[in-house]
Amino acid sequence: MKILITPRSFGKHNVEHFKMLEAKGLTIVRNDTGGIMTEEDMKTAIKGACGVIIGVDPLNADVMAEAPELRAVAKYGVGTDNIDLDYCKEKDIKVSITTGANSEAVADYTFALILALARKVTEIDSHCRERDWTKITTTDVTGKTLGLIGLGSIGKGVVSRAKGFNMKVLAFRRNWDEEYGREAGVEYATVDEICKRSDFISLHTPLTEETRNLIGKRELDMMKPGVFIVNTARGGLIDEDALITALEDGRVGGAGLDAFAKEPPDDDRWYALKNVVMGSHCGASTIGAAESMSLMSAQNLLKDLGL
Repeated sequence: MKILITPRSFGKHNVEHFKMLEAKGLTIVRNDTGGIMTEEDMKTAIKGACGVIIGVDPLNADVMAEAPELRAVAKYGVGTDNIDLDYCKEKDIKVSITTGANSEAVADYTFALILALARKVTEIDSHCRERDWTKITTTDVTGKTLGLIGLGSIGKGVVSRAKGFNMKVLAFRRNWDEEYGREAGVEYATVDEICKRSDFISLHTPLTEETRNLIGKRELDMMKPGVFIVNTARGGLIDEDALITALEDGRVGGAGLDAFAKEPPDDDRWYALKNVVMGSHCGASTIGAAESMSLMSAQNLLKDLGL
């Protein structure tokens, strides 16, 4: 039986994850494109596969139609917006995610972006490399207000880090956990309240039709002047045109973005903005997270294939 594995970091630090799958009689086809696979790449590679371990590559109905034997999809991560879940349900294809496997890594990276933006780490570094030792005034993080939109395992990880900086934390989650909020010292707030009151705003919510362009011109206009925005969740949560305009005119002080609607983004304006720290969707790219996601996705796939 054949399976397709698209994440390039799967088993990168431990070949035992491949051996686990091969020991069950599975033939592995790997992503050899050097990047995220295109739809056409996927259509070719998935032919004859009974299972897929998928990263952020497109797994829509047209792709899966090329593999009528497909029985299981194991997400290497937690976001499923690149998977046609309706098609999977229709065809009785089991879908799993690696819940919690990369939460600490993404929370670390989120806070790294917060600090990099506030303290202008990349800007100072670029000046120093030109032997310019001019002091650049930056923004404090300690004691500021952080607004979190989404409060799953990653959001809660960010809370624990923010508390070390004595930050006031506001958070929005549809199914609010009153007990957690009370114990962690997190105040419930609506999205609008977060936009109005926060010095830093970080997104930790899935991309759905309801959350697409969750942060648009309306929300940006109600934010504090100089606010910092971080997105380590999904591209599409922010109206990118509106954000670029707000960054260009200085209403938004800076943005730390590890996710874009298209990766890499085509809009040249992103690359000219000095108040943006860009990431290559690498928040979960640590040795520990890759180990955990590799093991969990392999186990999930084997379970759903009945092996």
